[in-house]
Amino acid sequence: MNENKFEEWAILELLGHRRVAGHVSEAEIGGGSFIRIDMPMKDGSTSTQFYSPGAVYCITPTTEEIARKMSLAYQPEPVSQWEFKQLQEANGFSPSDRVASPDGLDMFEGVDDDDDEPVDGCNCYDCNNARNRINKGMIND
Repeated sequence: MNENKFEEWAILELLGHRRVAGHVSEAEIGGGSFIRIDMPMKDGSTSTQFYSPGAVYCITPTTEEIARKMSLAYQPEPVSQWEFKQLQEANGFSPSDRVASPDGLDMFEGVDDDDDEPVDGCNCYDCNNARNRINKGMIND
């Protein structure tokens, strides 16, 4: 058994073009290996996430100072817009319902109702795919 486990401050680059920074270590859950990252949050707390090694594109060891600064720039969002869209469809909500979250923010701000329309400035797979279909005349702009 290898006793030299990885435990460093680092920047993780994940498939899906996500970048997170914090204290990275190895973890075993249910007999499987995972990469654990403890990310310092703006409010002083720590957010912990676990990733399968196959989801990690790159690990860049760095200093604690740099990792903490990077972490503040790349704060994880608790729920993505895609998940809000599913929630809205499953529960009959729409952006016009203007449901506010407990912190007073509009939960549907930025959610696009039209599945075929790319979001301006977004370069994710779905938006690029929609742009390609528009350019090829497969869907109307």
